[in-house]
Amino acid sequence: MYGLDLINSSVLGILGCDMTVFLRYFPAAETMYSVFVALAIGLILLIWVWNLFKNFGLGIGAEVEDPVKLSIRAMLFLFLAYYANQIVALVLQIGGTPYQWIMSSALPSLDFASFGSTLLVIIGVCANGAVALIVLILVLILAWNYLKLLFEAAERYILLGVLVYTAPVAFAMGAAQSTSNIFKSWCRMFGGQVFLLLMNAWCLKLFVSMVGAFISNPLSI
Repeated sequence: MYGLDLINSSVLGILGCDMTVFLRYFPAAETMYSVFVALAIGLILLIWVWNLFKNFGLGIGAEVEDPVKLSIRAMLFLFLAYYANQIVALVLQIGGTPYQWIMSSALPSLDFASFGSTLLVIIGVCANGAVALIVLILVLILAWNYLKLLFEAAERYILLGVLVYTAPVAFAMGAAQSTSNIFKSWCRMFGGQVFLLLMNAWCLKLFVSMVGAFISNPLSI
């Protein structure tokens, strides 16, 4: 159990909602962030000018937004795109707090005096070859799913980093009503990745605690 907890702490501990490890392996993301900020500002201004042109240049028959509301919305998302890194960092800090709670939670205490009964159970199981084969298959299935969950947590961390460092472009899509669905989808994806990263850490902690409970008292399970 302590070996599994060590793997959890070493893998999940360096991931979390902190982008330090992401920048260590992908340093170009921080360098190119200013490019995405400039691109976002350009998109917002382009969307704003194009919608104003539809209001005053195309005449009747075009689906247009109110110019005042459009201008206010463009200025608002221009501000959000420029300060996207601070906004995203605040969300990551909020999401990282329960993540740290999960990672720092204590595991169930082990009764080392019960290891004798654990060995007796293992010897009794191994005495029957068919049962031992079934147990071995089940253990391998559990171990494989445990490793897949670890890889899934690492994949979600990388995807979260991509969403963080492309956030200005996502904010730019909220500058007009016609493109606001893209911004809403990005918000749902970003929040979902943070939540699923928390759930991965929680499930892995549950798995380790289950193994610890079995080692402590296998006869009760």
